[in-house]
Amino acid sequence: MTRELIDSGPVLLDLDSGGVARLRLNRPEAANGMDVPFLRGLHAAVMRCHGEPDVRAVLLTGEGRNFCAGGDVKTFAARGEGLPDYLREATSWLQVSVSALMRLQAPVVAAVHGFAAGGGGFGLVCAADLVIAAESAKFMAGATRVGMAPDAGVSVTLPRLVGLRKAMEITLTNPVLTAAEALEIGLITKVVTDDTLLDEGLALARALAAGAPRALAATKRLLWDGLGANVEARLPEEARTVADLSGTADAREGLAAVIERRSPLFTGR
Repeated sequence: MTRELIDSGPVLLDLDSGGVARLRLNRPEAANGMDVPFLRGLHAAVMRCHGEPDVRAVLLTGEGRNFCAGGDVKTFAARGEGLPDYLREATSWLQVSVSALMRLQAPVVAAVHGFAAGGGGFGLVCAADLVIAAESAKFMAGATRVGMAPDAGVSVTLPRLVGLRKAMEITLTNPVLTAAEALEIGLITKVVTDDTLLDEGLALARALAAGAPRALAATKRLLWDGLGANVEARLPEEARTVADLSGTADAREGLAAVIERRSPLFTGR
């Protein structure tokens, strides 16, 4: 039997009788792009997991064709000169959501299909405990592509996952990584066929849910605490940097270029 904990809105949450909570990003029409209402919904769903004693594992998925394409560039571009203030709020919600995921006692499994990009999609991948990807999945950091900088703790989590040199390459040049490449560098845990992604994700979440919850929670805490304090210490600096960059002409040009499907022309202003 499954209980619907959040049954409408940009983020959905249900809990089955085995203790697996399924957290679904639910803006398929926008590739699960993150705006402020979406991020508020994400935080509410993660905190609901914190408050439900029956949650033993969390499966994080995206509805539609993509896991999460990052920030909602159309919303960002429409803010014009007001974008820095908007992004201060958006980044704050993203930060507390990422921190809450890492601090959640239950292990978090991300099942990724389509694109996982930007501070939202790519950041959630880095913040999950285990990541299963479909063979066709694609990964891209993407922040510098629109004249901004990584957030969601990526400036700490990514180098710890893949090493400093590879993290520099990923964040500065924004390659589109295949699932196989992401597995090879240690960004994700496992690659499966597209048609088995959900089944594989649920199987892993159920196996974790059947484990010793206090032992799993303690192990997760110990591992994240090895870098978690550093991640959280960097969040304010990430937020300041993203907000400052979002007010530049290059950021507006980068957003416009994505929307218009052309190459950006950055000027350094």
